[in-house]
Amino acid sequence: LTAPRKIPYRLSRHQKYRHRQRLRHVDAVVDTLSRALSKQGLLVKDIERWKSEMPREDEMQPRDKYTVFARNERRYRKGIHKVPKWTRVSQRVNPPGY
Repeated sequence: LTAPRKIPYRLSRHQKYRHRQRLRHVDAVVDTLSRALSKQGLLVKDIERWKSEMPREDEMQPRDKYTVFARNERRYRKGIHKVPKWTRVSQRVNPPGY
């Protein structure tokens, strides 16, 4: 048996930096795909939906960048680094009011 992995209470400043870079990289990929497809006269529903629903990294508040809604937590927020696969799954949108 292995011991459960300990997760620190806060994100380190280096983790925050890498997280911001990942968000910016995803924004750049979506922009590049959108531009390339529009030059060819194509419109992909999924990319347009992403651009309309998901905020860009510079539009997000720090609270939304580094925490996610969790109904089981005391203040309904949980550090994003405690979410499984948080580096691979997009968690940009939270319920309104939280």
